[in-house]
Amino acid sequence: MKCTSLIGGLILTVFGLIAPLHAAPMGYKNSWMIMGDFSKTYQEFSFNYSTTANDAIGFSASAMQTDDYSKRQQNTEVVYTRKVARWNLPNAQANIWFIGGLGSTTGSNFGGSKAMASPGLQVDYETTRFYSMASARVFAAQGATSNITSARLGASFYEVDYDQPQPWIVIEARRMTFVSNQYEFTPMLRVIHNRYFVEVGANLSGQPRFNFMYNY
Repeated sequence: MKCTSLIGGLILTVFGLIAPLHAAPMGYKNSWMIMGDFSKTYQEFSFNYSTTANDAIGFSASAMQTDDYSKRQQNTEVVYTRKVARWNLPNAQANIWFIGGLGSTTGSNFGGSKAMASPGLQVDYETTRFYSMASARVFAAQGATSNITSARLGASFYEVDYDQPQPWIVIEARRMTFVSNQYEFTPMLRVIHNRYFVEVGANLSGQPRFNFMYNY
Protein backbone atom coordinates (compact mmCIF):
# COMPACT_ATOMS: atom_id res chain seq x y z
CA MET A 1 0.00 0.00 0.00
CA LYS A 2 1.16 3.53 -0.78
CA CYS A 3 -0.59 4.98 2.27
CA THR A 4 1.83 6.20 4.92
CA SER A 5 2.47 3.44 7.42
CA LEU A 6 4.10 5.50 10.19
CA ILE A 7 1.44 4.67 12.75
CA GLY A 8 -0.60 2.01 11.01
CA GLY A 9 0.72 -0.79 13.17
CA LEU A 10 -0.03 1.07 16.40
CA ILE A 11 -3.79 0.93 15.85
CA LEU A 12 -3.69 -2.83 16.13
CA THR A 13 -2.20 -2.48 19.58
CA VAL A 14 -4.91 -0.19 20.91
CA PHE A 15 -7.96 -1.30 18.92
CA GLY A 16 -8.76 -4.00 21.43
CA LEU A 17 -8.64 -1.48 24.28
CA ILE A 18 -11.65 0.48 23.09
CA ALA A 19 -14.21 -0.03 25.79
CA PRO A 20 -16.07 2.85 27.52
CA LEU A 21 -15.35 10.12 26.69
CA HIS A 22 -15.90 13.46 25.92
CA ALA A 23 -14.46 15.66 23.22
CA ALA A 24 -11.80 16.94 25.62
CA PRO A 25 -8.16 16.40 24.55
CA MET A 26 -7.20 15.24 28.08
CA GLY A 27 -8.81 13.32 30.92
CA TYR A 28 -9.06 13.71 34.67
CA LYS A 29 -6.03 13.91 37.00
CA ASN A 30 -3.75 10.83 36.92
CA SER A 31 -5.56 9.33 33.92
CA TRP A 32 -4.21 8.15 30.57
CA MET A 33 -5.85 9.01 27.25
CA ILE A 34 -5.31 7.25 23.94
CA MET A 35 -6.51 8.88 20.69
CA GLY A 36 -6.49 7.98 17.01
CA ASP A 37 -7.60 9.62 13.75
CA PHE A 38 -7.28 7.63 10.52
CA SER A 39 -8.19 8.59 6.93
CA LYS A 40 -6.56 8.50 3.52
CA THR A 41 -4.87 11.88 3.87
CA TYR A 42 -4.25 12.05 7.63
CA GLN A 43 -3.31 9.49 10.27
CA GLU A 44 -2.50 10.19 13.91
CA PHE A 45 -1.94 8.12 17.03
CA SER A 46 -1.34 9.86 20.34
CA PHE A 47 -1.51 9.36 24.07
CA ASN A 48 -1.12 11.59 27.12
CA TYR A 49 -1.07 11.47 30.91
CA SER A 50 -2.91 14.09 32.97
CA THR A 51 -0.48 15.28 35.65
CA THR A 52 -3.09 17.67 37.10
CA ALA A 53 -6.74 18.48 36.44
CA ASN A 54 -5.54 21.11 33.92
CA ASP A 55 -2.31 19.72 32.42
CA ALA A 56 -1.29 16.68 30.39
CA ILE A 57 1.91 15.55 28.70
CA GLY A 58 2.15 12.95 25.97
CA PHE A 59 3.41 11.81 22.58
CA SER A 60 1.99 12.04 19.07
CA ALA A 61 2.93 10.42 15.76
CA SER A 62 1.10 11.73 12.69
CA ALA A 63 1.31 11.59 8.92
CA MET A 64 -0.20 13.68 6.12
CA GLN A 65 -0.30 12.91 2.41
CA THR A 66 -1.96 14.27 -0.70
CA ASP A 67 -4.75 12.41 -2.49
CA ASP A 68 -2.41 11.38 -5.31
CA TYR A 69 0.38 10.30 -2.91
CA SER A 70 2.78 12.78 -4.52
CA LYS A 71 3.71 14.34 -1.14
CA ARG A 72 4.01 12.80 2.31
CA GLN A 73 5.08 14.20 5.66
CA GLN A 74 5.52 12.49 9.04
CA ASN A 75 5.62 14.20 12.44
CA THR A 76 6.71 12.89 15.83
CA GLU A 77 6.46 15.14 18.87
CA VAL A 78 6.08 15.49 22.60
CA VAL A 79 2.77 17.26 23.22
CA TYR A 80 1.64 19.41 26.14
CA THR A 81 -2.09 20.05 26.71
CA ARG A 82 -3.42 22.79 28.99
CA LYS A 83 -7.02 23.54 29.97
CA VAL A 84 -6.88 27.32 29.71
CA ALA A 85 -10.47 28.02 30.82
CA ARG A 86 -13.69 26.21 31.63
CA TRP A 87 -17.22 27.54 32.11
CA ASN A 88 -19.77 25.31 33.83
CA LEU A 89 -23.10 26.66 32.63
CA PRO A 90 -26.65 25.51 33.39
CA ASN A 91 -26.90 22.21 31.48
CA ALA A 92 -23.81 23.02 29.41
CA GLN A 93 -20.02 23.36 29.47
CA ALA A 94 -17.53 25.44 27.47
CA ASN A 95 -13.72 25.09 27.32
CA ILE A 96 -10.58 26.62 25.84
CA TRP A 97 -7.57 24.34 25.39
CA PHE A 98 -3.95 24.94 24.42
CA ILE A 99 -2.28 22.05 22.60
CA GLY A 100 1.37 22.41 21.62
CA GLY A 101 4.15 20.07 20.58
CA LEU A 102 7.90 20.00 20.01
CA GLY A 103 9.48 17.36 17.79
CA SER A 104 10.68 16.61 14.29
CA THR A 105 9.26 16.19 10.81
CA THR A 106 10.35 14.30 7.70
CA GLY A 107 8.87 14.49 4.23
CA SER A 108 9.08 13.37 0.63
CA ASN A 109 9.63 16.94 -0.62
CA PHE A 110 12.72 17.67 1.51
CA GLY A 111 15.71 15.76 2.78
CA GLY A 112 16.54 14.73 6.31
CA SER A 113 14.68 15.67 9.47
CA LYS A 114 13.61 19.17 10.54
CA ALA A 115 12.86 20.50 14.02
CA MET A 116 9.18 21.35 14.41
CA ALA A 117 6.88 23.21 16.81
CA SER A 118 3.10 22.86 16.70
CA PRO A 119 1.11 25.37 18.81
CA GLY A 120 -2.68 25.26 18.64
CA LEU A 121 -5.98 26.17 20.30
CA GLN A 122 -9.29 24.33 20.65
CA VAL A 123 -12.59 25.88 21.77
CA ASP A 124 -15.65 23.72 22.45
CA TYR A 125 -19.18 23.97 23.82
CA GLU A 126 -21.44 21.05 24.63
CA THR A 127 -24.68 20.01 26.26
CA THR A 128 -26.10 16.50 26.55
CA ARG A 129 -27.69 16.94 23.11
CA PHE A 130 -25.50 19.45 21.20
CA TYR A 131 -21.78 19.79 20.54
CA SER A 132 -19.66 22.40 18.74
CA MET A 133 -15.90 22.76 18.39
CA ALA A 134 -13.34 24.87 16.51
CA SER A 135 -9.60 24.30 16.45
CA ALA A 136 -6.48 25.58 14.72
CA ARG A 137 -2.94 24.24 14.88
CA VAL A 138 0.26 25.21 13.06
CA PHE A 139 3.00 22.68 12.29
CA ALA A 140 5.99 25.00 11.93
CA ALA A 141 9.31 23.80 10.50
CA GLN A 142 11.86 25.65 8.39
CA GLY A 143 10.61 25.49 4.79
CA ALA A 144 7.90 22.96 5.69
CA THR A 145 5.14 24.79 7.60
CA SER A 146 1.50 23.75 7.32
CA ASN A 147 -1.64 24.13 9.39
CA ILE A 148 -4.84 22.30 10.19
CA THR A 149 -8.10 24.12 10.97
CA SER A 150 -11.38 22.40 11.73
CA ALA A 151 -14.90 23.05 12.96
CA ARG A 152 -17.49 20.55 14.15
CA LEU A 153 -21.20 20.46 14.88
CA GLY A 154 -22.90 17.48 16.49
CA ALA A 155 -26.29 16.45 17.81
CA SER A 156 -27.34 13.41 19.81
CA PHE A 157 -30.33 11.28 18.89
CA TYR A 158 -31.75 11.14 22.43
CA GLU A 159 -30.90 11.55 26.11
CA VAL A 160 -29.31 8.61 27.94
CA ASP A 161 -28.18 7.71 31.44
CA TYR A 162 -24.49 8.02 32.28
CA ASP A 163 -23.79 4.30 31.88
CA GLN A 164 -25.55 3.95 28.51
CA PRO A 165 -24.03 4.43 25.01
CA GLN A 166 -25.23 7.56 23.21
CA PRO A 167 -25.22 7.87 19.39
CA TRP A 168 -24.52 11.23 17.75
CA ILE A 169 -24.34 12.65 14.25
CA VAL A 170 -21.24 14.85 13.79
CA ILE A 171 -20.25 16.91 10.74
CA GLU A 172 -16.71 18.24 10.45
CA ALA A 173 -15.18 20.80 8.11
CA ARG A 174 -11.38 20.42 8.02
CA ARG A 175 -8.63 22.06 6.00
CA MET A 176 -5.09 20.70 5.95
CA THR A 177 -2.92 23.05 3.90
CA PHE A 178 -0.32 20.33 3.29
CA VAL A 179 -3.02 18.30 1.53
CA SER A 180 -5.19 21.02 -0.03
CA ASN A 181 -6.41 24.58 0.48
CA GLN A 182 -9.98 23.31 0.18
CA TYR A 183 -12.11 22.28 3.16
CA GLU A 184 -12.98 18.61 3.52
CA PHE A 185 -16.50 17.88 4.83
CA THR A 186 -17.05 14.62 6.70
CA PRO A 187 -20.30 13.41 8.32
CA MET A 188 -19.72 10.77 10.99
CA LEU A 189 -21.64 8.59 13.40
CA ARG A 190 -20.25 8.94 16.94
CA VAL A 191 -20.97 6.67 19.90
CA ILE A 192 -20.02 7.88 23.40
CA HIS A 193 -20.09 5.65 26.47
CA ASN A 194 -18.50 6.78 29.76
CA ARG A 195 -14.75 6.64 29.00
CA TYR A 196 -14.63 6.48 25.21
CA PHE A 197 -16.01 7.62 21.93
CA VAL A 198 -15.77 6.01 18.51
CA GLU A 199 -16.50 7.78 15.20
CA VAL A 200 -16.98 6.25 11.77
CA GLY A 201 -17.79 8.15 8.58
CA ALA A 202 -16.66 9.18 5.11
CA ASN A 203 -15.98 12.52 3.45
CA LEU A 204 -17.94 13.78 0.45
CA SER A 205 -15.45 12.01 -1.86
CA GLY A 206 -16.28 8.70 -0.21
CA GLN A 207 -12.97 8.33 1.66
CA PRO A 208 -13.56 6.53 4.99
CA ARG A 209 -12.49 7.91 8.35
CA PHE A 210 -12.21 6.32 11.78
CA ASN A 211 -11.56 8.15 15.07
CA PHE A 212 -11.45 7.00 18.65
CA MET A 213 -10.64 8.26 22.13
CA TYR A 214 -10.25 6.15 25.26
CA ASN A 215 -9.60 7.36 28.81
CA TYR A 216 -8.53 5.21 31.77
